[in-house]
Amino acid sequence: MPNTYTQIYIQVVFATKGRDIKIKSEVRDEIEKYICGIFSNKKQKVLAIYANPDHLHIFFSYKNLQITIPELIKTVKIESTNFINDKKLCLGKFSWQKGYGAFSYAKSQKDKVVNYVLNQEKHHSKKSFREEYLEMLNAFEIEFKNEYLFEFYDDVK
Repeated sequence: MPNTYTQIYIQVVFATKGRDIKIKSEVRDEIEKYICGIFSNKKQKVLAIYANPDHLHIFFSYKNLQITIPELIKTVKIESTNFINDKKLCLGKFSWQKGYGAFSYAKSQKDKVVNYVLNQEKHHSKKSFREEYLEMLNAFEIEFKNEYLFEFYDDVK
């Protein structure tokens, strides 16, 4: 589209099905690179990505408005699931849970969010995924129902 200019920063978070510990450290890099390739093919730029054992954070610059965020995330989930299963990168059948969280940020927050995403391992040594995700939903004042959140089996206290 001529004369259409955008600069939108989005962090997307989604979890493995059943919150299973599926993404081992030895395959994390390969999975992250593949997902970055999907974004690149859709003309989006990944600024930071981190595949935790049971969930994923992707921070990207959303510039090509030819694809909606739901379409993009659906494509990422389907294509990465197929890749992981075809290459047998995880034990058993791999899939992502339904749903995701998407959070927008100002340009002034870009470096902070990149740092946050890239330091997930350190971050999760202090805070569970459930605590992290609920904090994000609350910070962004997103109304939610507990029954529609990710399956947080291991985080229930």
